[in-house]
Amino acid sequence: MIRISIDAMGGDFGPEVVIAGAAKALERHPDVTFLIYGLKVQCEPVLAKYPKLRDKSVFHECELAVSMEEKPSAALRRGRYVSTMWRSIEAVKLGEAEVVVSAGNTGALMAMAKFCLRTMANIERPAIAGIWPTLKGESIVLDIGATIGADAQQLFDFAIMGGAMARSLFEVDRPTVGLLNVGVEEVKGQEEVKEAGRLIREANLPTIAYHGFVEGDDIGKGTVDVVVTEGFTGNIALKAAEGTARQIATLLRESMSRTLLARIGYLLAKPAFDRLREKMDPNKVNGGVFLGLNGIVIKSHGSANADGFAAAIDVGYDMARNDLNAKIRQDLAIYHARRQPPAGPEAA
Repeated sequence: MIRISIDAMGGDFGPEVVIAGAAKALERHPDVTFLIYGLKVQCEPVLAKYPKLRDKSVFHECELAVSMEEKPSAALRRGRYVSTMWRSIEAVKLGEAEVVVSAGNTGALMAMAKFCLRTMANIERPAIAGIWPTLKGESIVLDIGATIGADAQQLFDFAIMGGAMARSLFEVDRPTVGLLNVGVEEVKGQEEVKEAGRLIREANLPTIAYHGFVEGDDIGKGTVDVVVTEGFTGNIALKAAEGTARQIATLLRESMSRTLLARIGYLLAKPAFDRLREKMDPNKVNGGVFLGLNGIVIKSHGSANADGFAAAIDVGYDMARNDLNAKIRQDLAIYHARRQPPAGPEAA
């Protein structure tokens, strides 16, 4: 049985979408129980629409909800211990749930998660990992917004954490990992990126296969299972890709409605366009994973619909079922054990 904690008040649409998404996820995962944290007056009428979900859930009334515009420091100061966001995270800390899912304010969620759960031993800074649709299927990109300006050791840590996530999500024994750079040649790029490449290569970990440097177009190609970068670059890449997808969709609609012949062509090609729309739908690949914390936290898009929030729950379910954090700790232990100097004659 997987126990999932839900912040019902997060996102642009609150309980109407969050609870409907949880009901959809329950249909796919009948072995899940939910802990739902929300404002009673808003949540109870919605829960009443989904009797199956209500029977598999425990509702916890909270005092307040964190707004989407609230600054992280203000949200932490005002909402610590009493908000729906804090209490849903705290359920993971207390061992009452394996994973928490929220569509709320990203900065506030990260601040509260770090304060409540703390970072893992030997991890300096957490990362947000996103699932990216590619020509080959899906890949993982991190960091997409948590750590701005990561140094070489932090990029190395991201590679370990991203590899563990790929093993949990894609169920591959040794995922390929690449460092995002301005070229694939070893002499190119910032010193931090080149040093991170050296660290990964020399570590020669059995749990990841280091590919080398990758460029921006390799993300969509699916050249590697895991693309590692720092949060500033990763967030720009994510927003650029989402904007490009919307731009292409708009241009296609305009082109296909321009003439009678174009509309006829659209009708003939509609199945292909439907497949393309489904492949590029952000609601189908929703759910950023906060890596490096002592607990699994999933961030849904704030604008996600019920299908999108259900997809974020799916990601959390897979991370919990495959014991993501145990894999990260195992990989870190292997690396740090190898770094220990060999015992001398005195130790013998």
